[in-house]
Amino acid sequence: MASPVNVDDFRELARQRLPRMVFDYMEGGAESESGLRHNRDVFEGVRFAPRRLVDISRRAIDTTLFGKPLRAPLLIAPTGLNGILWPHGDIVLARAAERFGIPFILSTASNASIEDVARAAGGDLWFQLYVVHRRLAERMVKRALDAGYSTLVLTTDVGVNGKRERDLRNGFGVPVRYTPRTLLDGVRHPRWSVDLLRHGVPQLANFVSSDANDPELQAALMSRQMDASFSWDDLARLRDLWPHRLLVKGLSRVDDAQRCEAMGIDGVILSNHGGRQLDGAIAPFEVLPSTRRAVKMPVLIDSGIRRGADVVKAVASGASAVLIGRATLYGLAALGGQGVDAVLELFRDEIDRTLAQIGCASVAELDASYLWAS
Repeated sequence: MASPVNVDDFRELARQRLPRMVFDYMEGGAESESGLRHNRDVFEGVRFAPRRLVDISRRAIDTTLFGKPLRAPLLIAPTGLNGILWPHGDIVLARAAERFGIPFILSTASNASIEDVARAAGGDLWFQLYVVHRRLAERMVKRALDAGYSTLVLTTDVGVNGKRERDLRNGFGVPVRYTPRTLLDGVRHPRWSVDLLRHGVPQLANFVSSDANDPELQAALMSRQMDASFSWDDLARLRDLWPHRLLVKGLSRVDDAQRCEAMGIDGVILSNHGGRQLDGAIAPFEVLPSTRRAVKMPVLIDSGIRRGADVVKAVASGASAVLIGRATLYGLAALGGQGVDAVLELFRDEIDRTLAQIGCASVAELDASYLWAS
């Protein structure tokens, strides 16, 4: 392939480098994957209504979020098991975010620990929390606080794991189970296999601690099930526990966003987990305008964002910023840090180009008048 010119090109490079089991883990969604397709369809169903005879000779794609400058309205979303895509994948992503001037959100299911990422990368580091076990979650929150993370993001849409049929067919899990088929697939993808042999099989670093011999915690970790009893009362206690910015991720209802605002949450992230949880869920983009009208706090969004034009549509619809997940993972899996940098630069160029084409000189000036929905 010639030099990649869009995110789909990086996706193809990632597909070529990764064994099928690993690519399917990164790419797959829940059940029939109609949610994956719907996330894209809703963006593509909204068209632009360009203004003309506007001075667009100088354009600004920078913005602010919680009073901090962002070089673009982007964040790198929390994603798990990045080390299986590229050695030290979490640190590679965090350093790329620092270079680009945007926040990086570390997943609970990362292959680099909270502390290792903080030591290896600067910039604005956020921590995303899965509540697998209450006591363990509280300890992770304290670790993130001690390590200097600025923001805590609670993910709420994984009460149970989604039925990801690609992973079930491939037998994908943690730890990886080796079969003749997976070993043959590894032989067919030597670049990936050499990296794995050189750096070792990645582990869930945030779960390796002195608690490893606690039978109750062991049972929770081995089952890979989240605490399905976590409720609004528990969120209130988390709000008391975390003294900095707290966001709630995984919402798709206006009334849930309003309730978060009423209890002092600093912002919400509309998300359907990239189509990886509930296959029939609405796309976050569909509920973005009504949520923006209903609350005063920042509203962020993820799921289905593949181009700078998608970012412009989201901001024009009321998003304070967007989270990109698979897009940067394609770059990571294809070319490591070089690929992540290139994907972020693609977004920067496409955001700027779209602003020029619709007659808008600044991200700050975007609103719904630039959009046309049939």
